Amino acid sequence: MSGGVDSSVAAVLMKDRGFDLIGLTMKIWDDSRKLAKGLPVHNACIGPGQADDVRDAQRVCETLDIPFHAIDLSKEYNELVLDYFKKEYLAGRTPNPCTRCNPMIKMGLLIERARETGIKFDYFATGHYARVAFDPASGCYAIERAKDLRRDQSYFLYRLDQDQLAHVIFPLGEYAKDQVREIARAQGLVNYNKKDSQDFYGGNYSELLGVKDNPGPILDKAGRILGQHKGIWRFTIGQRKGVSISGPQRSYVIGIDKDRNAIIVGYKEDLLNKELIATDLTWMGINKLAETMKVKVKIRYRHVPAPAIISPMENDGVKVVFDEPQTAVTPGQSVVFYSGNRVLGGGIIQ
Repeated sequence: MSGGVDSSVAAVLMKDRGFDLIGLTMKIWDDSRKLAKGLPVHNACIGPGQADDVRDAQRVCETLDIPFHAIDLSKEYNELVLDYFKKEYLAGRTPNPCTRCNPMIKMGLLIERARETGIKFDYFATGHYARVAFDPASGCYAIERAKDLRRDQSYFLYRLDQDQLAHVIFPLGEYAKDQVREIARAQGLVNYNKKDSQDFYGGNYSELLGVKDNPGPILDKAGRILGQHKGIWRFTIGQRKGVSISGPQRSYVIGIDKDRNAIIVGYKEDLLNKELIATDLTWMGINKLAETMKVKVKIRYRHVPAPAIISPMENDGVKVVFDEPQTAVTPGQSVVFYSGNRVLGGGIIQ
């Protein structure tokens, strides 16, 4: 339970289905971090406003008359998620911390620590908008997209393993967001109108990364210097904000060169790519991709799945060739493969 409306309504739905419930919250923000005054603290996955979220989760548990536990995983989160986040951004890549947090922290260490403290339970339910399916033919579980495709979060869950999938429940998979808020309101939950998290972190990434400005050139495709940036970690492929370059067309970030500490900019058509290579792959129902397959592919959370052909490569990599060029294929982001609404697997864009 994050303190938000989704996980709170997940608890309501599980209680209505007759389960005995225990509310569990993980503390992942390190309070020793010193941040600038005036930093936004809400509407983000992590930040110094976490204490308020924990209180909201506890108040919901009191309303539902269920026990509540909070487990501190800030040290582990720093090591497994934030250190990775920092390493990737400083390498000129754009990581997706949620696809790492879900299998390793939220549905990994949180469950382990809860059991170590003596909390006994059979299943682990969350407020994700997704569904779990079982395939009798393969004997394997898989993730399926939520009924409300606008809220679907299957993209963030592709790295869950079979043991995790066998014991996880996503009660919101059949619901739309407006239904969830109405359930919360009808139950008298204090957070029924609480805003959704809008970003991973609500402040300046420089503070979260613990780095100082590192100025470098903004270049065009020909290598001409057009301006200066304050740090490559402030940019991602496809970004327009912060690229204040005068010209006949709007400029976009089309490349990040760590070795030259440079940002490369171009025009919108320069963002189109028809191919990508992915590694660090996870599959659901198969050990690895053995032959070419026609699938649909998401290259970021808000991306509409696009038809493509995926082919196995040496060293367990996968080559993806889209039917039509896609905008802003971004190294470091997760790519997820779908067969219909079912997740086949995914990896990291190289």
